Amino acid sequence: MFRLWKIFSKGLIMENPIFVLALSLCPALAVTTTVVNALTMGLSVMFVLSANNVVVSLTRKLVNHKVRVPIYITSIATIVTLVQLLLQAYAPLLYKDLGIYLSLIVVFAIILARAEVFASKNSVVPSFFDGFGMGCGFTLAMLIIGTIRELVGNGTILGYNILGHAYQPALIMILPPGAFLLIGYLVGASKLFNQYLEKRQKARGEVV
Repeated sequence: MFRLWKIFSKGLIMENPIFVLALSLCPALAVTTTVVNALTMGLSVMFVLSANNVVVSLTRKLVNHKVRVPIYITSIATIVTLVQLLLQAYAPLLYKDLGIYLSLIVVFAIILARAEVFASKNSVVPSFFDGFGMGCGFTLAMLIIGTIRELVGNGTILGYNILGHAYQPALIMILPPGAFLLIGYLVGASKLFNQYLEKRQKARGEVV
């Protein structure tokens, strides 16, 4: 159980896909103008990551090593299509807001990377927890970015006015340059936090 927790938790902070690995930054810049969009994209990626890791793990002994990448991409594309159809059927407004970025999930580096690095070499349960953990870390990062951008850029959270009508929104925050600057600061903060955690772990090890 501890091993599964370790596999899951590494994607949240120590190997966060956006703040640490700097993978799949395109949606973090493009669709995080609101909390709802950011959360929807994050949950979509989390589902695709988890499901694809399971598929790759199940078929890892059946797939020829030379054609593994096309097989992985086919699997990812199939799962992404399922997500698109579900959103189009049950949340058409969100589907329209996310637009082409839903289709681009197919080529997100983080999904192919986890399939290649972890799922293709491990059994189903650890692979699921790896994909789920990385997906949760991605969703968490998207949610943080979306919350800050919507709050500072519009003065709202989930469409509700939080800062009052007297607040003058910083419009740069709902534009790509604002997202780029914000992500830069968050990456820096994440690095400092990870360094703090590493020093703390080393200190505990020395005490023990």
